Amino acid sequence: MRLGQRLVNFFGLRKNIAALLAMVILVGMGEKMAERFLPIYLLALGGGTLSVGLLNGMDNLLSALYSFPGGYLSDKLGYKRALLLFNLIAMFGYVIVIVFPVWYAVIIGSIFFLSWTAISLPATMSMVSKAMPQDKRTMGVSMHSLVRRIPMALGPVVGGFLIAAYGERDGVRLAFGVALFLGFVALVLQQKLIEDVQGTDKAESSPLRMARFMSPALRNLLISDILIRFCEQIPYAFAVVWAMKHVGISAPQFGLLTTVEMITAMLIYIPVAYLADKNTKKPFVVITFINFTLFPLVLFLARSFPLLIVAFILRGMKEFGEPTRKALIMDLAPEDKKAGMFGYYYLVRDVIVSLAAFGGALLWDIAPAVNFLTAFGFGVLGTLYFVVFGRDLKSIVRQS
Repeated sequence: MRLGQRLVNFFGLRKNIAALLAMVILVGMGEKMAERFLPIYLLALGGGTLSVGLLNGMDNLLSALYSFPGGYLSDKLGYKRALLLFNLIAMFGYVIVIVFPVWYAVIIGSIFFLSWTAISLPATMSMVSKAMPQDKRTMGVSMHSLVRRIPMALGPVVGGFLIAAYGERDGVRLAFGVALFLGFVALVLQQKLIEDVQGTDKAESSPLRMARFMSPALRNLLISDILIRFCEQIPYAFAVVWAMKHVGISAPQFGLLTTVEMITAMLIYIPVAYLADKNTKKPFVVITFINFTLFPLVLFLARSFPLLIVAFILRGMKEFGEPTRKALIMDLAPEDKKAGMFGYYYLVRDVIVSLAAFGGALLWDIAPAVNFLTAFGFGVLGTLYFVVFGRDLKSIVRQS
């Protein structure tokens, strides 16, 4: 077998997967140029600290509310037509922010553009699950996660320089203009390259009925994940505020921190995916939960740009087992309801975690230390819960 074909087989680069990865780069590049600096943009427009907390809370809440419909529409329409609809929704949100430069328009527009990742993720995972054999699912999810980090790494750098060149208001609006254009290009490419798959009339439309299909192992993963996301989301929107307003770094420097984070994640994806597909998944998820837990503590202790680099390397290491966790969800989900169950999982998780995002602003107003240390405490709880109660597919098979 030729080297090129062996590489294609190793990385799982089927036609649909390759088309998906191209779409992810285009949409993600536009999105991350602007989205990363939304807290700074809101403050520049006079929105205040609570508007930042509102945006972060809405991000989690909308991600939750859109996840299950995203899974249902993917099962019902097929992932190609579902992705077309999801892209159009996000592009409409970009238009609102570009046309109306006021803080409440950003909140309204975010209802649409914050939806893309959440509403499209079940369709994406369903595509990966159907295109890849079971012993390559972690690799497929990891390739998706790795490619997502390319725009996550480059987008904030470009956005940071746009802010430096045009100011916090016009620079972010210009970034949204680029996002709109790239979204249109991605829309055209995905419709030309992704093979059409018919939906099914058996798609489950009720979250309450879907709950009956969740296994105990998946439920325990969900509980631990909720606690870990409290750890992540309480300080999430304020990482940029801490770095720029308290430590005193510039917007381009913060963009470089994000690049450090994404490069760290990208370097570990492939070897971890290979090992996770060959072994049990639980240890890899435990390691990533530990990295989630340590980040807010290390960030709080970082009072200079070099120390922030260390913190964001650790933040990149939190992706150590994230593709493994997503692959584990797909392993534990029913075969005929994978997109719907994935969406249901995120619906439950993110509805609850949205409370942490809203509460993060209140904790920040008390003191940054209260925000960061509370997040750390939730991380400890989530990690310990999964260590005790977490299971993966291979351990369940051994016990049965």
